[in-house]
Amino acid sequence: MPLTDIQAAILELIAERIESEGMPPSQTEIARAFGFKSVRAAQYHLEALEAAGAIERLPGKARGLRVLQAPAKAQSALALKPSTSDDAVRLPVLGRVAAGSPIGAGNDGLDLGSEATVVLDRHIFHPTPDYLLRVQGDSMRDEAILDGDLIGVRRTADARHGQVVIARVDGEITVKLLHFGGEGLRLMPRNPDHAPIAVAEDQDFAIEGLFCGLLRPSR
Repeated sequence: MPLTDIQAAILELIAERIESEGMPPSQTEIARAFGFKSVRAAQYHLEALEAAGAIERLPGKARGLRVLQAPAKAQSALALKPSTSDDAVRLPVLGRVAAGSPIGAGNDGLDLGSEATVVLDRHIFHPTPDYLLRVQGDSMRDEAILDGDLIGVRRTADARHGQVVIARVDGEITVKLLHFGGEGLRLMPRNPDHAPIAVAEDQDFAIEGLFCGLLRPSR
């Protein structure tokens, strides 16, 4: 059974860690390294690697993994080749979104860069996003959304209190926590160094989409 690009990259990480440290990474470390939203995604890929005969999982042993198949050099998760696998999803990268003060609007509110599309494993995100944006700033640091991350966005105009949203305020785009309360509608940062954005009734405001996971490039 051929490995997906993500699975090949995980296999490479496991082999490198065993060689350098004498033990494989934990599922939590795998999830963190690949920007998975949950440990379950890492577990899914380990099960797939075991089914493909690439690794052996040793029951009753912490981090019990043995590499059975030498990994091919995996590509960067940000430059995956197109795949016909049912696990693959092709997503456009539409530009930058501010995790700080809203950045100036570009093309229809999005600052388009040189990136076009990437092909990723659909299990990274839930639900499946419609597009990706690259984060600029650190105001969502305590939500584990960091500067340079690619975040998945599900298009919708509806959101609930407490959800992380991509919002348009007077033509500018930002990612924040949506808050409804006695002080009205506010867009809350998740970093105490940044102030909330209070949205007045006469401002041009719209929800562009919901945050549904992220991909973190190698740093």
